Amino acid sequence: MFTERHIERHQLPYFLKVFNRLTDQPIGYLGNVSEDGLMLISQLPLLVGPDFELQIRLPGIDGAQHLINLTASCLWCHEDQTPGHYDSGFMLLNPPREYDHLVLALRNYFSFYPLSASA
Repeated sequence: MFTERHIERHQLPYFLKVFNRLTDQPIGYLGNVSEDGLMLISQLPLLVGPDFELQIRLPGIDGAQHLINLTASCLWCHEDQTPGHYDSGFMLLNPPREYDHLVLALRNYFSFYPLSASA
C-alpha cells in the first residue's frame, strides 16, 4: 500500500499571499491569475468598485522576498464554496512586467505536456 509521498506538496496559499500595499495588512491569497486579472480568496468580502493597491510577496531561492505591486479594480465578490471564505475578481490596471513573469511561471509550473512517443 502507498504510504509515502515521493513528490513534495507545495501549499500555494502559504506562498502566494496578497497584502494591502498601503497598510501592509494581509488581504488573502491568489486563487488564480491571468494576464489581465486575478482572483483573490479572502476571509472577508471585499468592496466591489474601488481600486485596490495590492502586493504579492513571492519567496525567492535566495531567501529574500520578491515583491510585485499591483493596482487592481474589484469587479465582483461572492461567497466561496468553503464557508467563511470569499472569492473576488480583479481587473489589473497597468500590471508590471514582474506580474507577467509570475503568470508565465505559474502556467508552466501547473501545465502538463504530452510526452512524444519514440519509435
